[in-house]
Amino acid sequence: MKIYLNGKLVDKAEAKVSVFDHGLLYGDGVFEGIRSYNCLIFRLKDHIDRLYRSAHAILLDMPLPKEKLVGAIVKTLKANKLKEAYIRVVVTRGEGDLGLDPRRCRQATLFIITDSIALYPAELYKKGLDIVTVPTRRNINEALSPQIKSLNYLNNIMAKIEAINFKVEEALMLTNEGYLCECTGDNIFLVKESMLLTPATSMGILAGITREVVLGIARKRNILVSEDMLTRYDLFNANEVFLTGTAAEIIPVVKIDGRVIGNGKPGNITLSLTEEFRRATRIDGYRYSL
Repeated sequence: MKIYLNGKLVDKAEAKVSVFDHGLLYGDGVFEGIRSYNCLIFRLKDHIDRLYRSAHAILLDMPLPKEKLVGAIVKTLKANKLKEAYIRVVVTRGEGDLGLDPRRCRQATLFIITDSIALYPAELYKKGLDIVTVPTRRNINEALSPQIKSLNYLNNIMAKIEAINFKVEEALMLTNEGYLCECTGDNIFLVKESMLLTPATSMGILAGITREVVLGIARKRNILVSEDMLTRYDLFNANEVFLTGTAAEIIPVVKIDGRVIGNGKPGNITLSLTEEFRRATRIDGYRYSL
């Protein structure tokens, strides 16, 4: 496996960063997870734009302009001969000292990993997930904007540990006021009487790119959509529930906190949106050749 690291392709064993890198010491950096499908990098522009917005928000100077970063991503995919891949682009503040001062970091660190990913077992896409609400609350907007995809995922990891302790694959996190927010790595949707509902971005969720694709598909199909303040009661009494994310794509949820959702099987709207989403992954993005 070849890793892109600061302008060079290196073997996996040689892909190393300094122990003084502030991405390691303090989680000071940003990232994007991107997918390629049959030599098409899905929604690449959206991901690149979001990465640069995240960097700008934390006053992190990107080491490459956008067009050269796209070239580096393609170069890495080609080096690994990958048509289907999960792409992780990471930019840290770079090597500094043991203090917090970002001015001590002279140059950002950039690395790109291209590999396969299976966030959930394949059978769960047919059967559906069982998830639980966990005690760990989502970080509040006023502390750190959820639109910044930073390297500090401890909040999500703590919730994931709680899901593991409950012996389920995913955890639902609430806002500090008790409203639905998002899962550890995915946005959440519910279907109620043919209406598609999802927490509003003002609730502290990441405006996921897969989430936006699903909302767009629903509107084109004249499915009523609402981004709102939602509760666990709304979830428990939904006809269908599903999660969305770059790695997860669209995965149905059939049980939450011990309550069966709908008839306990993936619903028709979930399945139809999944079919449309898969079509989109074949046409909507940046095409490359090996």
